[in-house]
Amino acid sequence: MGPLQGMKIIEVAGIGPGPFVAMMLSDMGADVIRVDRADRAATGAPSAPPVDVLNRGRRSVAIDLKSPEGVEVLLELVEHADALIEGFRPGVTERLGFGPEVCRQRNPRLVYGRMTGWGQEGPYSQTAGHDINYIALAGVLAHLGRADQQPTPPINLVGDFGGGAMLLAFGLVCGLLEAQRSGEGQVVDAAMVDGSALLMTMMWAFTAMGIWTEERGVNLLDTGAHFYDTYRCSDGEYVSIGSIESQFYAQLVELTGLADDYASRGEELPHQMDRSHWGELRERLAAIFATKTRQEWCEIMEGTDVCFAPVLTMSEALEHPHNVERQTFVEVAGVTQPAPAPRFSRTPGAIQRPPSHEGQHTDEVLTEWLGVDPDRLSELRSDGVVAG
Repeated sequence: MGPLQGMKIIEVAGIGPGPFVAMMLSDMGADVIRVDRADRAATGAPSAPPVDVLNRGRRSVAIDLKSPEGVEVLLELVEHADALIEGFRPGVTERLGFGPEVCRQRNPRLVYGRMTGWGQEGPYSQTAGHDINYIALAGVLAHLGRADQQPTPPINLVGDFGGGAMLLAFGLVCGLLEAQRSGEGQVVDAAMVDGSALLMTMMWAFTAMGIWTEERGVNLLDTGAHFYDTYRCSDGEYVSIGSIESQFYAQLVELTGLADDYASRGEELPHQMDRSHWGELRERLAAIFATKTRQEWCEIMEGTDVCFAPVLTMSEALEHPHNVERQTFVEVAGVTQPAPAPRFSRTPGAIQRPPSHEGQHTDEVLTEWLGVDPDRLSELRSDGVVAG
């Protein structure tokens, strides 16, 4: 089922954020066709699907998009699609012959999604880059990390997937909704630098309020505060604490014995928001957390309002009772992976199929979408226009 059931979407194969967008849309019920390169068509058996779960849920056709005949096949598919996703540098699809204007001439209702790092214009638009560069230019990376340490990139979650893929998925669904009203498609320009900047909106608000500084690692949410940080336990594992609100902080103080620790030294516990004592309070809490194992702290703090959770690895997260009960992770074709999200009460999403080999569904899709007969399929194959 899924809330996007009935939507037909073309994904021109790329890497990272592009496949993630297509995966999200497929998980929500859309029929997403991935267009792979004909010269990379695979010969793997369907019974042994690839393990790259970013490519789950979609069928694959292999087309030579460097040939006019291949572009024509793609444009025929466009005539039957609601949206298209591409992640080339600006101008590449125009040069190949399937840019937005050409596609919309064939299908005026088409929503054309473009995923780039820098955007379609600007001084950087034609240069290479990766997540770390996009979040750097967006004013994000400078604020990630501890005081007196260099900025630390959060893997590639912010630029590629948070500011990039999820913003394009949102933009495509917005465009699809609008197209249903107007009967006209449009271009969605999703730049990772724009999306990453957008994710910092609250920090911009905090700056305007005078409660956030540009100094790294000294603010409320960037490890500056002792009550919003991670702590090492006696077994070398870590726990996370987010006791921002005063009532939650009171529970943290109670369950750690922080006030008693100060009293035993003949000292008074400083006020939670007295920044001049944050470094000292962190040292005291670090010493306290180091006296017990992570599991012992779980037994003390889980189920309370401390705002606590153990810091788990991927394999540990898979086995935690909360994630198990919610089925946050699932297994498909022998590969463990995150389940579709978010959840819908009436039209739940689902993983439609395991990842496909390149070109695995070429004949099936061209027959189903375009009504291509066997003779034309044979001709397209012999000419190298399609493969699979």
